[in-house]
Amino acid sequence: MNESELFPDTLLRLPIIAEALSQPAAESGHGVPGWETAVFGLLLVAMITALALEEKLHAKKSIIVGTFAGICLILATLTGLLHFGDITLPDGEHREIPVYIPSIDWGVITIILGASLFVEVTSRSGVFTWMAITLTRKSGGDPWRLLVFYGLLTVLFSAVLNNVTAMIIIGSLTTVSLKKLNRTELMLGFLITEGLLTNVGGLLTLISSVPNIIVGRAAGIGFARFFFVAAPYVAVATVVTLLMAQRKFGIGRLKTDEEKEQARLMVDSFDPTESIPSRRFFWFSVVCLVLFIGGLAGQSALPLGLDRLEMGFVALFFAGIALLAYRSEVDRFYAAVDWDLLAFFAALFVVIHIMEHAQVLAVMGQGIARMLSLPPPLDSVVLLSSAAAASSVTDNIPLAAMLAQILRSMGTDGDSAWWWCVIFGANLGGNITPIGSASTVVAMTIIHRQERHLTFAGFVRIALPFALVQIALAAGYVLLAT
Repeated sequence: MNESELFPDTLLRLPIIAEALSQPAAESGHGVPGWETAVFGLLLVAMITALALEEKLHAKKSIIVGTFAGICLILATLTGLLHFGDITLPDGEHREIPVYIPSIDWGVITIILGASLFVEVTSRSGVFTWMAITLTRKSGGDPWRLLVFYGLLTVLFSAVLNNVTAMIIIGSLTTVSLKKLNRTELMLGFLITEGLLTNVGGLLTLISSVPNIIVGRAAGIGFARFFFVAAPYVAVATVVTLLMAQRKFGIGRLKTDEEKEQARLMVDSFDPTESIPSRRFFWFSVVCLVLFIGGLAGQSALPLGLDRLEMGFVALFFAGIALLAYRSEVDRFYAAVDWDLLAFFAALFVVIHIMEHAQVLAVMGQGIARMLSLPPPLDSVVLLSSAAAASSVTDNIPLAAMLAQILRSMGTDGDSAWWWCVIFGANLGGNITPIGSASTVVAMTIIHRQERHLTFAGFVRIALPFALVQIALAAGYVLLAT
């Protein structure tokens, strides 16, 4: 899954993954029988099917995934698949850790919680309304120009921030702009396009996503080389995605002089300062926003070991600073947090963690590894497509780690196209389903919050053509540029 892209600890699991991949699942170092792998694989398929039938089941995503997480935990415990451990407290006491605690990636949870709280609080200052109205005025009220502006901003934010934060900020701006223009019927198209572009923007730099870091390190790809190889594709894919969105969602240009004049008069009447209750709090929020973005973008370079606090701490820290402005009424901001989304991610992490222990991911990796014996260029095309398909339904970080280890164990040259196939496939696969990327999950949440009807299957129907074109472009680009 793509945008749960904040798992640097995955690098520490590479030796374990390599061991699992070096032999069949039934004979792995973890001693997992083949039938157990098959059972848990079926459970993964059943969960995805249940999510696709979410509307018919009349159940929230968190309940569906939570139910499967519970079933997986019970089965994994009964079969001895999970190993229970304990920690030693400062006083020497040993205490057992519930097995589902380390299963959850708390970095993602804290990023979502912190970013959501920060955006909710700072939005009260009018800073996001000011940004949205300013962009809307620049667009002249033309929906197509506004989509281009937001599309480019999404790619830029995704390149320097994590995709979740980028989607939360861009989604907030988009809803304000379209409501001001009385064009809320375009909300669905804008938000889906932005969700898809977060994964395209995540390809721009070596540090934009953890799969980039994992594969880049294994292949010996430096920051500058990564950027210069990925940037042309990101530029082309962004333009193509925007043009497809224009056609798919009917986001057209203003054609007649009369339409343009009416739109210009409308946007000229917008006052960017109308929603600013306090100039002092506004500038306080602007400074916080700049520091927030800078803190997330430069977190890995923090001195004195502070980089070990990770991005989740940065998000929560700035959320806490912003909440100081409303310190006597913070409960209303806590109530605005999407707890269903947090519960969904927590349960999903548990399921993915158990699938990793059950060697379901290892089997997927082995199947992809066998494809490398195909003749070129078919091997590259199949590898990229398979990596994309696999990452659309599961965490792309252990998947990228496994594939990187496979390529490294084969002595793959750093200039090989295979490395880029894994990078592009792992990132772009998140655009196929609404659970393939954390940013598409957030986009779906914003869509539902705006009372737009979109099911799991509905998202796949809309997003699949975009994803297929992006993947096809990536395959052609990899073959030509590497």
